[in-house]
Amino acid sequence: MKKSEGIPLLDKLLKEPSFTAKEAKQLGVSSALLGHYLKQGYIRRLSRGVYQSCSYEHPITRFQWQDLIETLGTVPKGRVCLISALALYGITEEIPRQHWIAVSHGTTVKRGRLIRIVRFRDMNLGATTIDLDGFSLPIFDVERTIVDSFRLLSREVAIKALKMASSYRGKGKKKLDLIKLQKYAKKLRFDITPYLLTVTT
Repeated sequence: MKKSEGIPLLDKLLKEPSFTAKEAKQLGVSSALLGHYLKQGYIRRLSRGVYQSCSYEHPITRFQWQDLIETLGTVPKGRVCLISALALYGITEEIPRQHWIAVSHGTTVKRGRLIRIVRFRDMNLGATTIDLDGFSLPIFDVERTIVDSFRLLSREVAIKALKMASSYRGKGKKKLDLIKLQKYAKKLRFDITPYLLTVTT
């Protein structure tokens, strides 16, 4: 298949926030041809098997986190955590200067200037994904993120996050699950009760 034949076949997918190698193959574009387009700068790799047109116009939210998405694609089984997760959930006033990414112990990671790697002993507790305009981003849920903030960040940042999460309002905002929060805290051996009392009384 010639290069000029491949791009029209991909035309529909190139307008999407992201597409997979499987979706491209269903349109008749092989993995070898995808590799060629990658080298030529027509598309970019967001993560393993997930691509995007280099000319895709990012919505504001997606553009803001595009670098995080691309960085996450270079970390095997990485999951957004701590400051980056707090920022994504809108429960911090901190501005992430690095991408905070959690990995399990024993994972080999090529460190970069903008990556802050944190090794967690339980990567499944509170594991979830959020949608960033079509991209499924692996992250810890709000409750796990808050508990981790008390364990690994300053009390000031953690208490602020707890207060902001407790006052969630509006469409698309889930109410903080206090039972789940306490369950996570117990599992991670952190006594969060005094801080809950401060916020809820």
